[in-house]
Amino acid sequence: MFKKIIQATRFSQQEKAVARYMQEVRDIQEAKLTRRELFKMGLTAGVGGLATIGGKNLLPDFAYAEDGATPFVSPTCSMPWSDPLPIPKACVPSENNIFKGPEPHVGQCPEPHVRKNPGNIDPIRNEEIEEEFHEARIEDHQRIADFGGVEACIKYELMAKEIDWNFYSGAEYPTFNSKVWTYVDLNSDATGVLRINAHYGSPIMMRMYNGLPKDGRDNQGFGLNQMSPHLHNAHNPPASDGSPLRFFDPGKWYDFWYPNVRAGFASTHAAGTDYKGLHCPGNWQETQSTLWFHDHRFDFTAQNVYKGMASFYTLFSDDIKLDTGDETTGLRLPSGEYDIPLLFTDKVFDQTGQMFFDTFNIEGILGDQQTVNFKIKPYLEVKRRKYRFRFLDAGPSRFIELSLSNGAKLIRIANCGNLLPKAQVVKSIRLGVAERADVIVDFSQYPAGTEIYLENRLEQKDGKGPTGKILPSSNNTKLLKFIVTDAADDYSASIAELVSQVMVPMPNRAANPVVRKRNFSFDTSNGAWTVNGELFDPEKISAYPVEGTAEEWTFTSGGGWAHPIHTHHEEFQVISRNGKFPALDDLSRKDVVRIGEGAQGTSGTGKLTMYMQFRDWYGDYPMHCHNVVHEDHSMMVRFKIVPSTDLNAGK
Repeated sequence: MFKKIIQATRFSQQEKAVARYMQEVRDIQEAKLTRRELFKMGLTAGVGGLATIGGKNLLPDFAYAEDGATPFVSPTCSMPWSDPLPIPKACVPSENNIFKGPEPHVGQCPEPHVRKNPGNIDPIRNEEIEEEFHEARIEDHQRIADFGGVEACIKYELMAKEIDWNFYSGAEYPTFNSKVWTYVDLNSDATGVLRINAHYGSPIMMRMYNGLPKDGRDNQGFGLNQMSPHLHNAHNPPASDGSPLRFFDPGKWYDFWYPNVRAGFASTHAAGTDYKGLHCPGNWQETQSTLWFHDHRFDFTAQNVYKGMASFYTLFSDDIKLDTGDETTGLRLPSGEYDIPLLFTDKVFDQTGQMFFDTFNIEGILGDQQTVNFKIKPYLEVKRRKYRFRFLDAGPSRFIELSLSNGAKLIRIANCGNLLPKAQVVKSIRLGVAERADVIVDFSQYPAGTEIYLENRLEQKDGKGPTGKILPSSNNTKLLKFIVTDAADDYSASIAELVSQVMVPMPNRAANPVVRKRNFSFDTSNGAWTVNGELFDPEKISAYPVEGTAEEWTFTSGGGWAHPIHTHHEEFQVISRNGKFPALDDLSRKDVVRIGEGAQGTSGTGKLTMYMQFRDWYGDYPMHCHNVVHEDHSMMVRFKIVPSTDLNAGK
């Protein structure tokens, strides 16, 4: 691999080298030369980034400091902990549960819709511009009649659009407004990292408008204005999965139908199940809690998510009095203002505060500024009581290991958004890209004025993955500052109850035996990311599981690279890691699993086997590496769930 090393004897030299590199990348982006076109011009590149063209060095891969530190130099954050943590606001359903445009259809809505695009101002009339939108969806909503049809849905209206956002301290850099593409709730002032509060038994129709700039060149050098919002880990039909191939243009909308139903409702558990005398469709042991939605347009997922298209979807199970969103009922988990989602993502900024994305790095993007809910080193004032924090590693490529600076333990209650059989008391939690962890932290034991930091102390030097080494605590490892204030009423379960109560036992694998075994190798070939030696082909289906059945899939990884592997459609269970019984971190229902370098501790995972079911819906879904830079450079396959009568069934 080619690396141009820039020996920086003064910080300003490295800063200038990085600025030069950023400008060179932007020049190529402005010229709209694709990677394919550059290859035709004689570019040679591989896993490791852009190398040479015509035998000459075109660009440095990275501007490496002599000491091997993070190559990019964003503006320094010299006033940390001066801005409050942005807390995701909950989206609001449409007024009277009626869309402002045409009502949803089972199939594609034929009517256009004229509506205002918030923030797009006509400079002459000084008012918001009205734009015409058309529905992009062409597939019918599968099984929607079984859930009461479109009339039974709670309706939300969101728009993806460009806004200004200051990731830095407003006091230190008041003019640093980076252009971001993010989701905006059209029925409230919620913007940035959002939250949709959903409930089992209450289907949602989410109308998503694409209000991104219609001029594809108006993107600050990266990002594509087509979009496909994926509800990560949801048990949804393909048309509402937000798959990489179901993207749509600016000026279009798409009605996503989220049934909010547990897996097995039309197959293995068609009669439903009971929990403490309360009945629900599907298997109650498939209850989920913390999901998120993000853009998934193939080849551009990393760029669009990095640009800001990521938010939370929290799913409550008050139908069976489990995770109810009310700390006086069910499992009595902290709720309301004491239930806070935290999205972790790292960025690179130029010296004007604009985000920079290196489109020629195909190893993995590591930023030198880590953010929480799109803010660098914010603070959060907490009451002297228990809190629920929902951790999400939104990447694009960094693995994190979260812990508290005072050494206090975390009470982990969920893994990948799924409630555990029983809570786990741990010192730290490692997350690959797209993994989630719900934890309880008890601040009641600390006097007012106590300051505690949430830290990421996992060493990662490049896109290959973490080394597994835990770094000493420093200002660089601190992400979020907790400041303990006064006491507050706390009706949530005690710590003793939290660690002793049974939450959601693992589903019984023996009830649906494996009918087929498959192997998937995640590797590189001639400088590209592959699955089973092949690049992603949008026209190819790699497996045809039969609906209602279960299969055993084995993932392998070589070459020292780390890959967080994600399967759409249903979560799975880890059977073995490197041929051994799963570790504590694997003892849950998962939708992302880490393989390769630094997967657990300081060791790698060359082989992992999991059990997965394919129930209730028919159609195609992807599986891919969630280091989204790897995904965008072809580390993805599709499978299609078919009836037993299909000619390809079981292939």
